Amino acid sequence: MKFTLSWLKDHLDTTATLDEILYALTDLGMEVEDVTDRTAKLAPFTLAKVLHAEQHPDADKLRVCRVLTDEGEKQIVCGAPNARAGITVVLCKPGDYVPGIDVTLGVGKIRGVESHGMMASERELELSDEHNGIIELPSGEVGEKFVDWLAQNRPELVDPMIHIKITPNRPDALGVRGLARDLAARGLGTLKALDIPAIKGGFPSPIAVQIAPELKVRGCPLFAGRLIRGVKNGPSPAWLQARLTAIGLRPISALVDITNFFTFALNRPLHVFDAAKVHGPLRIHPAKGGEELLALDGKTYALQPGMMVISDDNGPESLAGIMGGEVSGCTEATTDVFLESAYWDPITIASTGRALKINSDARYRFERGVDPAFTLPGLELATQMILDLCGGEPSEIALDGAVPDVSRAYRLDPARVISLVGMDIPEAEQRRTLESLGFTLNGDMATPPTWRPDILGEADLVEEVARVASLTKLVGKPLRRTQPGVPKPILTPLQSREKSARRTLAALGYNECVTYSFIDAEAATLFGGGADAVRVDNPISSEMTHLRPDLLPGLLRAAARNQARGFADLALCEIGPAFQGGEPGEQHLQATGLLVGHSAPRDPFGSRRPVDVFDAKADAEAVLAALGAPARTQITRKVAAWWHPGRSGVIGLGPNTLATFGEVHPRILAAMGVKGPAVAFTILVANVPMPKVKTPTRPALAISDLQAVERDFAFVVDKGVEALTAINAAQGADKALIESVRLFDQFTGDKAEAQMGAGKKSIALTVRLQPTDKTLTEAEIEAVSARIIEKVTKATGGTLRG
Repeated sequence: MKFTLSWLKDHLDTTATLDEILYALTDLGMEVEDVTDRTAKLAPFTLAKVLHAEQHPDADKLRVCRVLTDEGEKQIVCGAPNARAGITVVLCKPGDYVPGIDVTLGVGKIRGVESHGMMASERELELSDEHNGIIELPSGEVGEKFVDWLAQNRPELVDPMIHIKITPNRPDALGVRGLARDLAARGLGTLKALDIPAIKGGFPSPIAVQIAPELKVRGCPLFAGRLIRGVKNGPSPAWLQARLTAIGLRPISALVDITNFFTFALNRPLHVFDAAKVHGPLRIHPAKGGEELLALDGKTYALQPGMMVISDDNGPESLAGIMGGEVSGCTEATTDVFLESAYWDPITIASTGRALKINSDARYRFERGVDPAFTLPGLELATQMILDLCGGEPSEIALDGAVPDVSRAYRLDPARVISLVGMDIPEAEQRRTLESLGFTLNGDMATPPTWRPDILGEADLVEEVARVASLTKLVGKPLRRTQPGVPKPILTPLQSREKSARRTLAALGYNECVTYSFIDAEAATLFGGGADAVRVDNPISSEMTHLRPDLLPGLLRAAARNQARGFADLALCEIGPAFQGGEPGEQHLQATGLLVGHSAPRDPFGSRRPVDVFDAKADAEAVLAALGAPARTQITRKVAAWWHPGRSGVIGLGPNTLATFGEVHPRILAAMGVKGPAVAFTILVANVPMPKVKTPTRPALAISDLQAVERDFAFVVDKGVEALTAINAAQGADKALIESVRLFDQFTGDKAEAQMGAGKKSIALTVRLQPTDKTLTEAEIEAVSARIIEKVTKATGGTLRG
């Protein structure tokens, strides 16, 4: 919606500044998109007077002028034919920017004569296209600002143009008067009265109007018009052309410009027919389908069945409420005009406009809802303007239908308004606000005005009061606590664990991914899913047909996309639900990590190596530790089919599976397009047992002040014996005294078998003993060492390496 400041002041008696108006409009819900203020580019220019002008000594078409300015007399060389002594001109000084020629002036020499500035034409100041001579002003004092002179003598040239954004629920704001009403309610002035003339027709209208019965219910409840004969349709007056030009409309003729003026001024779209080109009555009826209409935009539209159309005896003349026809359009030769004002159903107009892809100012307003009660007053006002500008004699009004009854009332509860808005707005102020917006109050019942179709309940009354009162005055207040004391935790234990897992994975160097919960059927089958129970009935694409049974497919797809773009070394993770069924509750939370490529970048120290199963195991154990899992767990090899059977394992507590780690099966990597090596882990967050004792703080750190003792043991075992078996056995030798057991060396291969026998290997363990009550004696250490050797040899079938 575009309008000018002077146009607004035609409806609003105000002394508010432009900035105050712009702020109020945005605060009222009409966001200001742009303001074109032409005074800014004209601000530097002042008035001057030519004292003397003589021929340039070296140019026939140039004159050397002596000009009186606010800085004294200046010499200016000018080529305008009207440059002469005694005229008042507009002076551009050195250093001023001239917008019409895109030049910043300086002191220069023209054919050897120094010139201190220039005297401007209208085109050079972008006031018009006139450039046959410099501006001659009939009045003005030397040194007076040019913008001040324009404001007093030609205000239309410096009138600011305002462009605002209107929300779909405010059709009343698509007219300048609607904006003025809102500003008056805010207190920025007084809404001027709109006098509706009662124009008496001198003769019956020779053009009758008829609405098809089925459209009176929904489509066109009211259609009115009158013929005005003997009009003179020439160019519209300068003030009207200036109004339309300022908002980007092209003046066409007086009759057409009047209809455009009413569209923007009063939100009342109208249409004019050349009465000489109308044959018979105008019928408003649904199209049968197949009819064609040459519209005013020069395009021919094929009408579909049900579209509302205005026809005469020769066929369609106008697309109702959207655009008129070219055949019956008004021209400069028009002497008799039929002026139409109607109310059209918003839904019907919107569907027709969308089907034909026509955008017009009339459609934009009718599909949002114009004031049905203003149909006849708008016709009277437009008739009066046509008579004033074009002359002529009006007929009586031709009318069919009636103004639709849109009356409704809602209860105004002042206490409820204060409660919902959070501002102490007195009841008298609430009632004054609604009345200034056009509401009718009868006791505690408020009836919305006919131009506000968006008011549909008591909540809308609250919104209107709050909007005018300004929510910027709302003061924030803390909410009252529902109960005293320390608030209870908001996050559930599972949500807290999810947060801990996410932080731990980030600390380990993983980049978190967020992938879709839907995957294709092939990938779902590879990871144990793909059943009908998890199939989506209406997938958005063929790659999102099933709920994911695991997070690994999404991470592997992400890894493949990154590898295709040159990123070979990846550390990706995701925390989210995986689905084992399609019913509520048939899902579980997973924390999954994926390592692809190498563990480090290339360096001179040889630290770069391919990722392996132990990287995945270490990271899985770190996340489990952050989740509070017990330090002592069991590892088995009963893994799912998408894991490498010999290079993966399951971490659990008895039958309770906590996590799975290892290499991804080569078959899976090939199917997902990932180049190995690739290792991963999946943690079932909900399966990690909760702590038996729940405390809000961490337990006290227990540190012994006694010296710890470490002993190393090397065992010769069969090549197939797992190191974890020896570690668990050593740990069980004395659970109270042994703090930790870790593997620090493994000797395998041909050299090992040559020394220790075929099928043998050596594993070396470090056992840390931590006393708590007294320092260990050598005898006690030896006794524990003997039990360790006994336990390990029994569990592994090996011997202590000599």
